[in-house]
Amino acid sequence: MAAKIALITGANKGIGLETARQLGRQGIAILIGARDAQRGADAVAQLKGEGIEARVVPLVVTDAGSIRAAVERVEKEFGRLDILVNNAGVLDYAAETGPSTVGQASLRATFDTNFFGLIAVTQAFLPLLKKSPAGRIVNLSSILGSLSEHSDANSPIYPAHLLGYDASKAAVNMFTVELAQELKGTMVKVNSAHPGWVKTDMGGAGAPLEIVDGAKTSVALATLPPEGPSGGFFHLGAHMRW
Repeated sequence: MAAKIALITGANKGIGLETARQLGRQGIAILIGARDAQRGADAVAQLKGEGIEARVVPLVVTDAGSIRAAVERVEKEFGRLDILVNNAGVLDYAAETGPSTVGQASLRATFDTNFFGLIAVTQAFLPLLKKSPAGRIVNLSSILGSLSEHSDANSPIYPAHLLGYDASKAAVNMFTVELAQELKGTMVKVNSAHPGWVKTDMGGAGAPLEIVDGAKTSVALATLPPEGPSGGFFHLGAHMRW
């Protein structure tokens, strides 16, 4: 068994796959959480070709049965989980028409994946994370979830009005703070990560950061030493404004 086991949701491409790659290069065994088993298998094949120990775990974060099956598999094969990176997320640009007109259905769909799904996965895997000598939970958030940034006229995101996505990430930050407080005194640390504006399917080709840089914050928080922080919101080592 590898020294550490890491599960990354939504890891068959983009920041999730690069997070898996960077963790795998540290000798951590990688579990690729993917909605599409074939795409997950393709990602695993790519990582194995680079000498990284990896396998796919079919996982739909909005499906209770899928989550339960994933937990049972990890428990059976490893008996614990050391790192959970809640990377899966959605942003429906077409549905984000503005706070006065955005539809209820699109809001619910965004929250189902970005918030409720993230909580469901975390709660389900928490017993296995508590069996780790150094459990780490990384919740992918965004600067777009910062109330301070949105209310600051000098902030670069001040004009951004993506209510469903923004509010879901603000909710993720609240979950991070409260879960970290609940887990105080345990070996489990939980933090939120802002990956940056990254050249992914979601970020677009015009984004300033490469995918390799977008994964760095998640990797750093996933491998925090015992004296590292818990309950924070970070980007490349800097604490973000809530």
